[in-house]
Amino acid sequence: MTTIGIIGAGNIGSQLARLAVQHGYDVAIANSRGPETLQDLVSELGDRARAVTRDEAAAAGDLVVVTTPLAAIETIPVEPLAGKVVIDTNNYYPQRDGQIAALDDETTTTAELLQDHLRGARLVKAFNHIGAADLTTAGTPTGTQGRRALVVAGDDAEAKRIVTDLLDEFGFDAVDVGALAEGWRIQRDTPGYGKPYAALELEQAVADAKRYRDM
Repeated sequence: MTTIGIIGAGNIGSQLARLAVQHGYDVAIANSRGPETLQDLVSELGDRARAVTRDEAAAAGDLVVVTTPLAAIETIPVEPLAGKVVIDTNNYYPQRDGQIAALDDETTTTAELLQDHLRGARLVKAFNHIGAADLTTAGTPTGTQGRRALVVAGDDAEAKRIVTDLLDEFGFDAVDVGALAEGWRIQRDTPGYGKPYAALELEQAVADAKRYRDM
């Protein structure tokens, strides 16, 4: 894996681009406004980064991160992501996203909505419960005592392994919570959301998580 495609250049997308470049990856990053609006970011990132369209980011990435508001799901290109590992970083904020009935009644999750759109992609939930600023400051070497951990969820075991290895490169342990449908355990307002937990603490937090209807 040499190139990470990033669709969405907000706080999380920009920070993941910085991490990727720092660890020797090439980055193809896109937003909704066009490559010309990303020139300051790619200038900062240097020769390993280029600003592209969403289709180009999807095609270029050996692994692709989708980090856009929920309203943009339908704009994510489908065909170039078939067979690829795709990381979903999203959270549901009704005040930003509007009311989404299937999320309000908890019959699905944000990652499952994206998987339904990206038929054939190998989706993994990750990076959704850490503040953007912490992505480039909280990572520590493998084996560090108390190393911060992040959740992964997905239906494809190999895809989760790939994302777990990437997390380790970026400075974080991984806690696998199981299937993509279990990603709700680290959604907003759950015990582990936003907390700088090591693996054992995070495992307990996701085990203690309750559905919104049960809070």
